[in-house]
Amino acid sequence: MIDYTNYTDSELRQLALAGDTAAEEELIERYAKLVRVCARPYFLAGGDSEDLMQEGMLGLLSAIRNYDESGGASFRTFAEICIRNRVLEAVKAASRKKHEPLNDGVSLEYIILSEESRLGPASQQAIFRRAPEEQVLARESEKEFYSTFSRCLSVFETKVLFHYLEGEPYRRIAEAVGSSEKSVDNAVQRIRRKLARQPFPGDISRS
Repeated sequence: MIDYTNYTDSELRQLALAGDTAAEEELIERYAKLVRVCARPYFLAGGDSEDLMQEGMLGLLSAIRNYDESGGASFRTFAEICIRNRVLEAVKAASRKKHEPLNDGVSLEYIILSEESRLGPASQQAIFRRAPEEQVLARESEKEFYSTFSRCLSVFETKVLFHYLEGEPYRRIAEAVGSSEKSVDNAVQRIRRKLARQPFPGDISRS
């Protein structure tokens, strides 16, 4: 069995495109935390955790298939934009359907192969050009909101929130804050309830 640990993202992607499923799984595992980081603010805002994670993974798969190194941006930058866009579109679609399941009746294969998920050279170049600005604005906006929102939280809840938004699993959060996983889960649920009363659509996931 091949050890892909020291392979670069680019090498893994090329192998994945050539049909190496193990290399693709390694790349997906490598970016799983990024998917959680992108999806969790929307979970706090009211989205379904599993649906949001699946949508984020679809965005990652789209990035793997459509990334062009000549565009000038790193694969991570492109992947983050694709993941965030995928999750956001799913949230918008669910809102329009009055919170129907995000993936109702839509197969994984259809989403990956559909024209909507494929980015042409012009679209990809546009994403590369605006990626830095979009990332800065998105991160600064989230940072500002959660900084303001944290004033409504206890010290313990604030610690849990920031570890949670970093994509850490409950076990690691519990270790970091010196508490049990159950206490972390309870804190997350309290944060969700408090966030629901704020003028911002949010929701937290437990992966």
